[in-house]
Amino acid sequence: MRKIIKINEGMIMINILVFTTLAIALVSFFIAWTTSSIRIARTILYKEQALQIAEAGVDYYRWHLAHDPSDFKDGTQNNGPYTHTFLDKDGNNIGSFILTITPPITGSTIVTIKSEGRVDLYPSIKRTIQTKLAIPSFAKYAVVANDFMRFGAGTEVYGPIHSNNGIRFDGKAHNLITSAVPSYDDPDHTGNVEFGVHTHVNTNNSSVNDAFRPAEAPPNGVPNRTDVFMIGRQFPVPASDFTGITNDLSSIKTNAVASGKYLAPSGSLGYHIILKVNDTYDVYKVTSLASASGSCSSSSSSGDSTWGTWSIKSSGGETFIANYPNPGNGLIFVEDNVWVEGKINTARITIAAGVFPDAVSTRKNIIINNDLLYTNYDGQDVLGLISQNDITVGMVSETDLRIDAALMANNGRAGRHYYSSSCSPYHSRNLLTLYGMIGSSKRYGFAYTDNTGYTTRTITYDANLLYGPPPSFPLTSDKYTTISWNEIK
Repeated sequence: MRKIIKINEGMIMINILVFTTLAIALVSFFIAWTTSSIRIARTILYKEQALQIAEAGVDYYRWHLAHDPSDFKDGTQNNGPYTHTFLDKDGNNIGSFILTITPPITGSTIVTIKSEGRVDLYPSIKRTIQTKLAIPSFAKYAVVANDFMRFGAGTEVYGPIHSNNGIRFDGKAHNLITSAVPSYDDPDHTGNVEFGVHTHVNTNNSSVNDAFRPAEAPPNGVPNRTDVFMIGRQFPVPASDFTGITNDLSSIKTNAVASGKYLAPSGSLGYHIILKVNDTYDVYKVTSLASASGSCSSSSSSGDSTWGTWSIKSSGGETFIANYPNPGNGLIFVEDNVWVEGKINTARITIAAGVFPDAVSTRKNIIINNDLLYTNYDGQDVLGLISQNDITVGMVSETDLRIDAALMANNGRAGRHYYSSSCSPYHSRNLLTLYGMIGSSKRYGFAYTDNTGYTTRTITYDANLLYGPPPSFPLTSDKYTTISWNEIK
């Protein structure tokens, strides 16, 4: 019996040791797990704090740009990065954010802000946010006008359209069309008022009825015409401000004189600029224009005081001045009328024409009679034409004309003068293709109801213009908006 008891006592001791060891291991595991969980929880907490601190850095610089839109050096004269301490609600310093600011390239309004957030209690943890801010340009529309607009059959527009007055649209719109008025009296026919944006295209076929359209007039509901308005139409909406463009022109002149290219009055009819793909341009003085035949005329009732051929005489109509490099700030200001054509390659240029002080009788025009082309259509090539008066396509223009540019007629209209059938063969042109946008203070148009002008007009909006407009192109406001946000891993 004594031996059995000793064996049992030994077994008990072994069991105690085994269970004690297991208990110690289990307790150690729970302690390690708890410690690890606390560490993970703290890491998650500090990572979240670091992200919030980085966001605070972005918010800070948005506030800074709201008060000083052109300061990309954080109120200093030094290049970044810029480090700021971050305080909690009790005023305790708990971390910092480090800002790297990339200013806009020439002609763009896009500012890139990289903000790195750090927590003092856990220095190894950091989170980085990169956001892009920009100011929308006036070139947010394919066509924008301060007057009535009529788009006839044969017009196809790929981009948004807006007018501060009414729009009659009889072509095909691939984007939204908006008007600042709920209804208006269409000047092209008699009858009652119609919707701010309306069409005269018949619902059962593509023919056009020029008479008053009751179905397109209040108090009726607005019909769903996806055959014409593929995305839709909206009215009334806020008006676009054309009044500030004169100040923009004056600023362009000042900056062109300082560090761009300024062409003084020619003493003749104006200048001819031919853009080149090697980042230069030729300048000619225009001395003589093509004459119209004796029977060639405009409509006697048009009241078009600026009617003329607006075309350089093919032989002996100009004299060469010089070839110049594209200006560093991209600005060319011409204090005269200017004809523009050619092709650019990875260039950002604005050509403006005007005379100051501004007076109706002395306002200057920009004329495009030959192709004006980009090499690249991804935002690398950007051309802006801003005229104090009209942007005009002359009588002797290419029958298949392409214009790659953002056009802005400050006080006049973008279009082509009326040339009657007696101006044959120039009265009728085939195709006008525009890639960019059109801004027109007065009524826009490159064709007329008697089949004169350009038979087919295709307007494609260049979306790169919204936040990457030509240098010094008019902006819609001075407020930055966020266009992208992402965390950099």
